Amino acid sequence: MPVDSFDRYSIAAQEDRCAPRTKLTIPAQLRASGGKAFQTVVHDLSVSGFSAAAINRMHPGQLCWLTLPGLGALQAEVIWWDNCQVGCSFAELLSPVVHDNIVARHTSSPVFRSAC
Repeated sequence: MPVDSFDRYSIAAQEDRCAPRTKLTIPAQLRASGGKAFQTVVHDLSVSGFSAAAINRMHPGQLCWLTLPGLGALQAEVIWWDNCQVGCSFAELLSPVVHDNIVARHTSSPVFRSAC
């Protein structure tokens, strides 16, 4: 049975993460397509996506927008939802400079970047 493109992306996102994910805690807002924004906490962040708290069920493929402190809304797509946690992929990769700036503001450890 062939694997569709969504399944391939999900597997790749979990198994082959070229972009390192930084564990952190950032208060933010998340809005699902057609819904109202709600307060959330981002638990990890990479240039390609994030995971955050989401009490309301979100569905794979659903569009959403994440608003981090000091940034405009970033469009993303829900990849998974499990036990009030959501994992999303940004529609456009974050600039490494923007990513590193966010991480530096919300962690006490320095940010080191290496080639994949």
